[in-house]
Amino acid sequence: GRGEQAAIIYDSPVTGTKITITFRELQDQVSRLAGVLVKNGVQKGDLVVIYMPMVPQAMFTMLACARIGAPHSLIFGGFASKELSVRIDHAK
Repeated sequence: GRGEQAAIIYDSPVTGTKITITFRELQDQVSRLAGVLVKNGVQKGDLVVIYMPMVPQAMFTMLACARIGAPHSLIFGGFASKELSVRIDHAK
C-alpha cells in the first residue's frame, strides 16, 4: 500500500519546520485522536470547533472528527476572543 509514502508535507517558513508525515503515521495519529475524542464524550453528530494554527495536528483533528461522524468547524488560531465567540456562535 501507500503506508510509507508521504501523505502530508508540512513546511512552515515562520518556524523553519519541515515535516513529512507518511500515510501510516497519519492513520495512526487520526485513529488515536478519534479514540481520545470518543473517550472524552464526542459522539457522532456532535459539532467540534477546532481552534488551532495551521499545523498537521489540525488536519489530524479534522480527519478524526470525520472518522467518528462529528462535523467540525475550523477556526483560524489567530482570532481574539470576541471574534472567536462570534464564529463559535455561527457554527451552531
